[in-house]
Amino acid sequence: MTRRVSIFLVALGVFTIFEWINLGFNLADGHETSFYVIHGVLIAVNIILGLALGAVGVRGWMKGRA
Repeated sequence: MTRRVSIFLVALGVFTIFEWINLGFNLADGHETSFYVIHGVLIAVNIILGLALGAVGVRGWMKGRA
């Protein structure tokens, strides 16, 4: 994996985590519980995916240095 791809994956992971946490804080009150459950699951899954992307990017960056 090239360094450019590694940097892209890390940046994408950071952006994904930031964006979904921001969405979680911006959810307005007044919705049904199912709305919050579904969005909570979406937020959790996307944060996990962002962490995985960041980890793959960091691992690729470290292998590229060796």
